[in-house]
Amino acid sequence: MRKKFGAIFLIIIFVFISGSACKIDDKGVQEAARPVTLNYWRVFDGQDDFQEIIDAYKAAHPYITINYRLLRYDEYENEILNALAEDRGPDIFSIHNTWMKKYQSKLTPLPPTTTMVYPKIVGSIKKELVNELRTTNSLTLKTLQDDFAGAVYHDVVLDGKIYGLPLSVDTLAMYYNRDLLNNAGIIELPRYWDNDFLVTINKLTRLDSRQGIVQSGVALGGAYNINRSTDILALLMMQGGAIMQNNNGAITFHHEITDNQNRKANPGLNALRFYSEFANPIKESYAWNEALDNALDLFISGNLAIMFSYSYDLETIKTRAPKLNFSIAKLPQISSDQSTNINFANYWVEVVSNKSKNQNEAWHFIQFITKAEQAKIYLEKTNKPAALKSLINNENSSEEIKIFSSQILTAKTWYKGINPQAAEVAMKEMILGVVNNPTGKIEDILSIGASRVQQTVR
Repeated sequence: MRKKFGAIFLIIIFVFISGSACKIDDKGVQEAARPVTLNYWRVFDGQDDFQEIIDAYKAAHPYITINYRLLRYDEYENEILNALAEDRGPDIFSIHNTWMKKYQSKLTPLPPTTTMVYPKIVGSIKKELVNELRTTNSLTLKTLQDDFAGAVYHDVVLDGKIYGLPLSVDTLAMYYNRDLLNNAGIIELPRYWDNDFLVTINKLTRLDSRQGIVQSGVALGGAYNINRSTDILALLMMQGGAIMQNNNGAITFHHEITDNQNRKANPGLNALRFYSEFANPIKESYAWNEALDNALDLFISGNLAIMFSYSYDLETIKTRAPKLNFSIAKLPQISSDQSTNINFANYWVEVVSNKSKNQNEAWHFIQFITKAEQAKIYLEKTNKPAALKSLINNENSSEEIKIFSSQILTAKTWYKGINPQAAEVAMKEMILGVVNNPTGKIEDILSIGASRVQQTVR
């Protein structure tokens, strides 16, 4: 009887093993294949934009579930900080590129390798599905520098480690109203911030009998009613050769520089003066004041000829003004003598919380979604410019988006400290300091602005 019972028991075990969807693996594989849920928080993009990518990841790693949550921008950062403090935060979330050092202590860097479970079919006659562990080398610093937009390495590498990866990198470009340019007889947009640019703006600006601006030629010169005014000013400084911050962390955009011919110049001061003169009523370039509507609203209404912004305004303009005859061109450069173009980058970075219990899986997922195959799907669904150099000329991108993508190779950013919002306020107040007191000493205004930004830098 005992022999019969033992034989039946062995048969049951054999059937269980051979009929199981997954072979009984060693203890390490079983532990690695435990169900894992990754909570992923972002802004701006809905789950539909990621579902195809998530499904592809799930097919390769069935034991992982991605819970995607979209938050409003105005609530996002407070919710992130509160959730992390209360240990209920996400495993993966997005932060703006200017927040990297601010959040560094809350993040875990990319590990040298990730180890994941992969289903594998074995057997030539009797097929079985088994789990196997595979360890993969992570993205290296060199590959990051080779494959992504130049600004990315500058922003995401902290203390020699990679703290995040982007899906897209946006750049400042020039939006223009075709009808207003045609009416002014302007055939070609200026490519440089030179006299031709000033003449063009003068032709495009219309004033009433009281010197009120009826039609603005360009959104320059303002602080709070021009979207990303601080980016535009910083760009002008960098194009002129200003060093925004030295290697010791000091803010230096107000310093003089010496060129190759031993000539001294202050590109930060020149940029601030150039920018603010568009809001000076006694200048021929006068085209802006703080009483005007927000630049985006004014452009949508058809009363602004040129503005500088990012690709994210495209959908807003097309939705709110479907009949507006507008287009986009590359950002002007400082002069034809400049050997290198300089553009400005603005983007979000996918990062991993240092409180996540699934850091290995979280970083593996980020590396998966930022590879060309998956990133391409995301870019086409969201109509955004590329972060990867290999996708700059993505054949499925619109001609408009290709303008933004084409500038990522020369796009730069700068570190605004642990409180980038405070740094931006300091820059805006610096602009207003010149606009509201055009006869004041601009050197002092620039120096005070730099010292206020310095207070945000640790």
